[in-house]
Amino acid sequence: MFRIEQEAHGLLITNPRGYRVFTTMFFGGRRRHDAAVAAAAGARSGHRALDIACGPGSLAVALADRVGPGGEVLGVDAAPEMVDYARAHCRRPNCRFEYGVAQALDLPDRSFDVVTCTFAMHHIPAGDRGAVIAEMWRVLRPGGTLLLADLASVGLHGLLTRVLSRHVDAAEIDIRRYREMLADSGFQNIDTALIRPSTRILTAVKQG
Repeated sequence: MFRIEQEAHGLLITNPRGYRVFTTMFFGGRRRHDAAVAAAAGARSGHRALDIACGPGSLAVALADRVGPGGEVLGVDAAPEMVDYARAHCRRPNCRFEYGVAQALDLPDRSFDVVTCTFAMHHIPAGDRGAVIAEMWRVLRPGGTLLLADLASVGLHGLLTRVLSRHVDAAEIDIRRYREMLADSGFQNIDTALIRPSTRILTAVKQG
């Protein structure tokens, strides 16, 4: 399957090929799933988008397709193996990848229209998650959209989801748990939705 390793910044998946094969099977094809997530994030032509904990880069590519040649997408990940893989396999000139940790992004303030972070919040130490959301707020432009996502224990995928998340408490993967933290940080228009087969998203807007 795929390896999960404990590092100072949290749990890291360090074998991108295995992870990509697994997620393709789990989601019934990543392209359609990632396109739905990118659309839900509100990415549009000309936008600058940031994908935090980008993994092998499939969502970043979907975002790049939405923002078009006039836009730009940056994927960051704390696992160098993921960054190397994404760089080697991305064929979009408006998409690039860098090493980076969610708790301390080496990026300018108010520099992105869209920020996404999928299937990663439960990998970050609980005590660091406030700092991660603060960083997301910092790099978003006023009016920008944040999308968080994680597994949802629904339908036929419910049992498998619970098995996959056995290394964390079940409540850790419920992305709705960040509603209050987002509101306290100043985000508004906080909403949740389900993307089939088993992805729950949480979206919010930085007003300004």
